[in-house]
Formats: sequence, structure tokens, C-alpha cells
Amino acid sequence: MSPTSYLQWLAQETPTAWWHDSADPDELARGLAHGAVGATTNPVLAGLALRSRAERWTQAAGPLPADLSPEARAEAWMRVVVGHAAAELLPIYEETAGRQGYVCAQVNPAWAGQREAMFAMAQRFAQWSPNIAVKLPATAAGLDVLEECAANGITVTMTVSFTVPQVIAVAERYRRGLARARAGGVRPGRCFAVMMIGRLDDYLRDMALDQRAGVEEADLRLAGLATARRAYHLYKARGYEATLLIAALRGNHHVLGLVGADLILSIHPSVQATLLQDGVPRARGIDEPIGADVIARLRRLPEFVRSYEPDGMRPEEFIAFGLTQRTLTQFLEAGWRPMEAFRP
Repeated sequence: MSPTSYLQWLAQETPTAWWHDSADPDELARGLAHGAVGATTNPVLAGLALRSRAERWTQAAGPLPADLSPEARAEAWMRVVVGHAAAELLPIYEETAGRQGYVCAQVNPAWAGQREAMFAMAQRFAQWSPNIAVKLPATAAGLDVLEECAANGITVTMTVSFTVPQVIAVAERYRRGLARARAGGVRPGRCFAVMMIGRLDDYLRDMALDQRAGVEEADLRLAGLATARRAYHLYKARGYEATLLIAALRGNHHVLGLVGADLILSIHPSVQATLLQDGVPRARGIDEPIGADVIARLRRLPEFVRSYEPDGMRPEEFIAFGLTQRTLTQFLEAGWRPMEAFRP
């Protein structure tokens, strides 16, 4: 019998689940073999898979109407790519009675403030397969759409999210949506609250350099991890129904520091490869303390304080947060727009 890999151990022997972070079919198959129970995609990952395997997806989609609008064309390609992952994960969804087995499908990043457009797209996406988790941005508008989706039984993943105040707002709005669903006799969907901790590290690194804040790299590597841990303990203390999904992991240290937590890790194939090497310690890391001196130094950065404190930002401020704008722009220009223009 072959030895259990680290990722299989993580899935089988700890409360921590993990999802595969890629839209490539071969990479997804390898992830599933090592215990992945879901898949995260975004417009960049979907577009990358589309361009790298154009012939495969073209055959799967068949000829698209020539008169499709750019928006409809991007949505059609998204459906083909995400639909493959949904089919691969459907057995897990059925075996776990909807607890796992989801794949994310993200709405147009250009619509982060447009409630009606996002909700209409979420309703369409939810019809693709029962295990679609519609990805919405954690903006004020996205929170409104989250509540409507929850009230209508649509599973959501709240993304473009990096901070404690964002995931707290997500949990509170999901709780309101759940109450509405139950009052209306609707079977509620699930809610996965993303924290993109590697992106937060990257952003704070830029802030530290620009402001000459005297925060060292060793501290910056712990910023996102500290923020995720704070969110996790708040979720547990308050009994939130949403599930934290920690994403944008930059290396083994992000994984090892969260092992043992009852949450989901979104792990890209590049990080999976390092975790599958010999010698990765198999130990609970969620309870390892981050020194008060580290937090004190990170507090020199106002953007860390905004990210770390539960009341660091109001929902109306989320869309103007620098990292939100940076990420939405990347998702739009490097992901959604190329799919609008894609013609194999």
C-alpha cells in the first residue's frame, strides 16, 4: 500500500478540509486523488484553463452563436470550464449531502457594485449544477446579494475578501439570509467566506516599503495568518454558520499555521507540490501563538489595523479598500475580459 500523502492526511485525519485551486482538468484530477473536496476558480484561473486547452473546451462547448455579446460569451466559456469541475465533484456533493463537493463560479468583476446584475447572474449560475457556489465580491452590494441568495437557497462564496471585518459582515448577512430562507420554507444554500491571506501579505509588504514602517519580512509573512486566526476564533466564539475558506496561500507556512482548524484551505497546485515533498510536519498548527511583539510591529501599518480589527472597516468602505480594487482589476483585465474576447 502506498504511503498516505500529506494532503490525504490533512483531509482524513484533521478537521481541516481542502479545495483545489485551479480550473485545469488534469490538475483537478490530481487534487481529487489527494483528498480535495471542492474547487475554487476565478476568472483568471478559468481563462488560463480555457486558453491552455482551447481545443478541449471548444469541443465541449460546440459552436457558440456568432452574435453573442462579450458578456454572454464570457459567461458561456465560464459555464463550460466550471461545468467540467462541477461534474467531477458532484459525487462528493451527493455523498456528503451537500456539505462538500462545490466548485466556485464568479460573477463579472466589473459589477462589484451592481446588485441587480449580480443577483441575476447568480440565479443563472445556480442553475448549472446543484454544486455551484456562486462567487460574489465582499462589497456592500455583494453583501446585499449574498442575503438574497441565501434567502433563495443559492450557495455562495464571498470573495475579493481579505480582512476580519469583511468575513464578519459576510457571516452576519448570511445569518439574516438563513433566517429568511427558513421563514419562507426554503432549503438554504451554504456560504463560504474567503480570506485571501497571501494577497494581504503582498499588499502590506508594499505598504511597509512605501511608508518605511520598519516592519520586517518575518512579520509580514505572519500578517495574513494572524488575521485568519483572529477571524477563525471569532467565528467559533459567535457560532457563525458560514464557513471560512482561506485562499491565496503563498507557501507551506500558510497551510501549516492553520492545520487543525475547522475550515477549508484553497490550495493551488504549486503549493500542493511542496506539501507532497518528504518531511512536511504533520502537526496541528492553528493553536501555535503569534507573538504579541509581531502584532505590535504590524500595527504600525494602518492597513493591517483595518484588516485585523473586527470594526476596522464598515461595509461601505470595502469596495474602496486598496486591495479590493487591485484584485477586482486583476480579475477583470486578466480574466473576464480575455474570456469575452476568446475565439479559438
